[in-house]
Amino acid sequence: MISAKIIILLLASCLLSACNTQDLPRQIENIVETVAPKPTFIKSDGLPDKHLISTAFVPQAPQKLWDQPWQDACEEAAILTVHYYLERETPDLATMLNDYEDLLASSTTHDINIEDMGKIATDLYGYQTKIVEDPTIKDLKAYLAKDIPIIIPANGKTLYKENKHFKSGGPWYHNLVILGYDDGKSQFTVHDVGTQFGAYFKYSYTTLMESIHDFPATGIKEEINTGQKRVLILLK
Repeated sequence: MISAKIIILLLASCLLSACNTQDLPRQIENIVETVAPKPTFIKSDGLPDKHLISTAFVPQAPQKLWDQPWQDACEEAAILTVHYYLERETPDLATMLNDYEDLLASSTTHDINIEDMGKIATDLYGYQTKIVEDPTIKDLKAYLAKDIPIIIPANGKTLYKENKHFKSGGPWYHNLVILGYDDGKSQFTVHDVGTQFGAYFKYSYTTLMESIHDFPATGIKEEINTGQKRVLILLK
C-alpha cells in the first residue's frame, strides 16, 4: 500500500514544479516502484518475470515543434533511441538535432517501413538488423531479457486507447521502442517518442500486441491494419 508520506511528498513536489496532474497516478506508481521494488523471479520458461532497459528518451519533436518533418519523425526517433542505447550515449539537444538531420536526409518520404528503417540504420551506423515476423509476447520478452530493445511499428489509434497524450486520437502510423515488461501487471514499458510524457510509458500486453502493424504495402497509412505484424531489432 502507498504510504501517506509518499503521496504528500509527491504532491508537494508536483506543486513546486507545476507538474502535469493528469499524469499523477503514473508518477506515484513509479515512485513506489523505486522506493520499494518487488524482487524479480525466474519463471518456468526461463525468463524473468520482469525486466527493464534504461536509456535516453528521444522525443519525436525535440524542440516541441510539430510541423514537418517532426510530425512524422517517429521512425527516426525510434532509431535514435536504440542507437543511443547501443552506443551508451546521453545526447544533448544539439547532438540530437544533428543526428536527426542525418537520419532525415536518408529518408525519401515521411513514412517508411521497418525494412527501410533497418537499411538506414545499417548505412549510417553499421548495425545488423533482424525483422521478427508475427512476434509473440514471449518472443519480445526473450529479446528484452537479453537487454535488446525492440522497435515497434504500430497503429497509433490503437495505442490511443491507453495513451491520451496523443492528439487527434493518435497517429495512423507510429513507431516506438519497447524497453521492458512486467508479467505481474501484464504491461510493456516503452519509450513512446510521440509525446513529451512518453519516457517509460506503460501499455498493456493486449493493446501493444494489437497495435503492431508495419507501414502498409498500399502506402496508405489509413490502411495500417493491413500492414504486417513485424518488429525490428538493431544489433551492434
